[in-house]
Amino acid sequence: MKWYDYLAVFVMMYPGVMAIYWTITGVLYFLFWENRAREPEFAYDDDAPMVSVLIPCYNEADNLNSSIPHLLNLEYPNYELIFINDGSKDDTLKIIQSWAKMAEKVVAVDQENGGKASAMNNGLRHARGKYIVGIDGDAILDYYAIDYLIQTMESDPTLGAVTGNPRVRNRSTVLGKLQVAEFSSIIGLIKRSQSIMGTLFTVSGVIMCIRKDIANQIGGWSDNMITDDIDVSWKTQTAGYNIAYEPRALCWVLMPETIRGLYKQRLRWAQGGAEVVMKYFSSVRRLHNFRLWPLYFEYIVTLIWAYSMFGMMFYGFYQLAVNGSISNFNLLEVSSIITLILFMMQFSISLLIDSRYESNLFRYFVSCIWYPYVFWLLNSLTLAHGFPKALFRNKNRKATWVSPDRGVQ
Repeated sequence: MKWYDYLAVFVMMYPGVMAIYWTITGVLYFLFWENRAREPEFAYDDDAPMVSVLIPCYNEADNLNSSIPHLLNLEYPNYELIFINDGSKDDTLKIIQSWAKMAEKVVAVDQENGGKASAMNNGLRHARGKYIVGIDGDAILDYYAIDYLIQTMESDPTLGAVTGNPRVRNRSTVLGKLQVAEFSSIIGLIKRSQSIMGTLFTVSGVIMCIRKDIANQIGGWSDNMITDDIDVSWKTQTAGYNIAYEPRALCWVLMPETIRGLYKQRLRWAQGGAEVVMKYFSSVRRLHNFRLWPLYFEYIVTLIWAYSMFGMMFYGFYQLAVNGSISNFNLLEVSSIITLILFMMQFSISLLIDSRYESNLFRYFVSCIWYPYVFWLLNSLTLAHGFPKALFRNKNRKATWVSPDRGVQ
C-alpha cells in the first residue's frame, strides 16, 4: 500500500471508528447513569433552590407569544423568567414588557445591541437564583426540564454546569426531519459519550444550567467569542468543574430548514469551536486538566481528517485525469461498506435509547440512514472553512448576532 491508500483508509474509516466509540461509550453512559436516575421531587419541596431562567432576545417577536405561556407553566416551584431584549428592531421589547405586567415571574430587561453573551451577562446581574438556566427566545421547555437539570446539579457538587436535550420542533421539510435524526443519533450519543469523563465539548446554548456563583467566578460569558456557549463550557471546565449531560431535560427548538441557513449555523459552530481550542490551549495542556485531553485530541484528529478528505479527493481527481482510474478503488469500496454498517449500528442503538424521550423515532430510520454521511461531509466543509476564519478573526471585536434561519413554521 502507498501513502495515498493509507490516507484513503483513514478518511473512509475514521467516521466509522468514531461511530463505534460513541456507540459503546454512549451505551455505557445509558446503562450506568441515565437508566438509573431517579425522578426528581422538587415539585413537592418547599425548599427548592431558586432558578433564574435567562432568555436573551433579538428580534423574537414572532416566537415569544407562543413560547412564554409554556414557560409560565413549568412544574418547578421556584423560578423567575428574565427576558433580555438585545436592541431588537421589532416588537420584542413591547411583548416582554406586556408579559412582565401580566405575570409576576417575568422580568423585562432592555439593553443596546451587544450580542448574546452581553445579554446573558446583563441577565446574570439581575438574577436572584442559585442556578442560572439559559435558553433561546424560541425555546419551549418540557414542563419538568428544570426539575431534571437542578436534580443533576444538586446531586453532584463537582458539577459546574449541565446541559439538556434539544429536540427539533419544525419538521415540515426534509432538512428539518434529517436534523431530528441527527440530534437523536449523533449529537445526543456524542454528549453521552463525552459525559463518561465528566466533560463536554460544549453545553447546548439552547438549554444549559450553571451555578450562579461559578458563572460569576469565571467572569460570565465572553462577548468576543463567536460561540459563547462553547466558550463558557471550557471556561467552566478549565476552572476545575465538570459538566454533565441530562437527556431527560427536553427543550424544543426551531432549527434551519434551508441549506444556506444550516451551513451558516454549522460554520459558526465550527469557527467557534476552533476559537475555543486555540484560546484554551495553554490551560488544557497542564496536567490538572488531563480530563480534557480526550476532547482536545478528538478535535485535532477530526480537523486533520477534514483536510485529509479534501486532499484525498483532489488527488483522486488528479489520478482520474492523468491515469483514467483511481488506484485501489476496491479498497475504498470495502471501507465504505464497513463504515455504512457501523453507521447503521450507531443509528439503531441511538434511536433505541432516545425513543424513551420521543416516540416513533424509528420512522426516520429508512429515510435518514444515509444522513451520517451528510453530517461528516458538512462537518468537514465547516471545519475546513471555519478554522482559518477563527485563526484570523479580530478577537477584540464583540460577537453580535443576526436573526437565524428558524425554518418553515
